[in-house]
Amino acid sequence: MIVHSPLKVVLASRNVGKLREFAELLPDIQVVPWPADAPELPETGAFFQDNALQKAEGARAWWLAHGTEPVDGVLADDSGLCVDALWGGPGVLSARFAPDLPAYRDKIRRLLAMLPEGAVRTARFVCVLAYAPLQAPPFTISGSVEGSLALEPRGESGFGYDPIFLPEGHDHTFGELPAETKHSLSHRARACQALWRRLLGEGM
Repeated sequence: MIVHSPLKVVLASRNVGKLREFAELLPDIQVVPWPADAPELPETGAFFQDNALQKAEGARAWWLAHGTEPVDGVLADDSGLCVDALWGGPGVLSARFAPDLPAYRDKIRRLLAMLPEGAVRTARFVCVLAYAPLQAPPFTISGSVEGSLALEPRGESGFGYDPIFLPEGHDHTFGELPAETKHSLSHRARACQALWRRLLGEGM
């Protein structure tokens, strides 16, 4: 069976930046935001895949009991910045890194301050998507992009750690690059492309 557009999915996230990016990266899918009155979703796994599945399955169970409109499934994302000089951190804790600092500009300053002097600045963004159809087992799809950390934040575009991430082959951070450029090579873009190919091949 082939997917017939528009597929309609609930995005298990209240992150405004993610909602905007998914709407841009998956133009053939109608993305429904996670309702304001819905519960916070757990993220207690040790790996991106664990958290993505946890959120997708929790969101699906809630939607089946309380959803206000018909959808085809639930989409959850767990993603983060993995810095080699920090042993892969903050990784799955990227959103919860430095919890005493709610603003990302402050989290970024602390992260950069943690890098040992002269350390290799290689890093990567990783994204794992979990898609849970309403009546079928969930599956995961991943994407990543290699790069390095800038010496200081640059640019106002994007969100999260975008202002310090220099994707491989570029001299500008995700915070400086136009959205269309970021969407051609980002971790989330690659995961979304793989997701759409899977949906086209299998149908949901």
